[in-house]
Amino acid sequence: MKAPHFDLQGVDGQQHSPASARGRNGLVVMFICNHCPYVKRSIDRIIADCKALAAVGIGSIAVMPNDPGYNAEDSFDNMRRIAKDKGFPFPYVVDETQDVARAYDAVCTPDFFGFDDGLELKYHGRLEELFRAMTDSPPHKAMNSIGCSIKWKR
Repeated sequence: MKAPHFDLQGVDGQQHSPASARGRNGLVVMFICNHCPYVKRSIDRIIADCKALAAVGIGSIAVMPNDPGYNAEDSFDNMRRIAKDKGFPFPYVVDETQDVARAYDAVCTPDFFGFDDGLELKYHGRLEELFRAMTDSPPHKAMNSIGCSIKWKR
C-alpha cells in the first residue's frame, strides 16, 4: 500500500500531508487521540521513539480521527494544549471528515503505519515493534494494533 494522501490542519495552524511530514528515509503516520487510556499510557514513548526515528531520517505525523462530540478531550483546543504541554516533535492534525482514517483502514488509537522512503507500507501494528520495524526489519508477522476503537461520526 502506498501512503494515502491527505492535507489536514495541524494544531500549529499549518496544513500537513505525508509529503510535508516525511523524512528522507520514511514516514510514520499514527492515529492517536487525547482521551484514550492506551495513548495516555504510551504518549511519552511515542514522543521518544518519534524523536529517535527523526534522528535517522524518518518523519512522523499524528492524526486525530475521532468525532470530538463523543468526548470533549478530543476537541481541537485540547489537541493544541496536549501537543504544547507534551512538546510534540511532530505535526498533530485533525481528521474532521474521518476520510483519512478510512483511507488507512485505521481501527483504533493508537494505530501505527510505517512507510519507507518511497512511501510504501513497511509496517502496520503496535508501538512496541515500531522502532525496530522502521530501523531494522519488520517483524515476520506484526501484532495487531490494540487500543480504543475510533469514535466514528453517526
